[in-house]
Amino acid sequence: MGKVRTILIKNVSKELINKYPNVFTTDFEENKKLLDKYLEIDSKHLRNRISGYIVKLLRFRNKE
Repeated sequence: MGKVRTILIKNVSKELINKYPNVFTTDFEENKKLLDKYLEIDSKHLRNRISGYIVKLLRFRNKE
């Protein structure tokens, strides 16, 4: 079974990837820093979840 992600995390991640297609990478730590630059997120937990989902989406797209 995989982890359950909320609609908010999925929508924000997909929107960021579509808006900035060449900015985000498959590196989790780098994406965390980039999220601080492009979004104003108060919660560290939410930032980490979004960064992790971006990594998963990019790996899935590169695999295809």
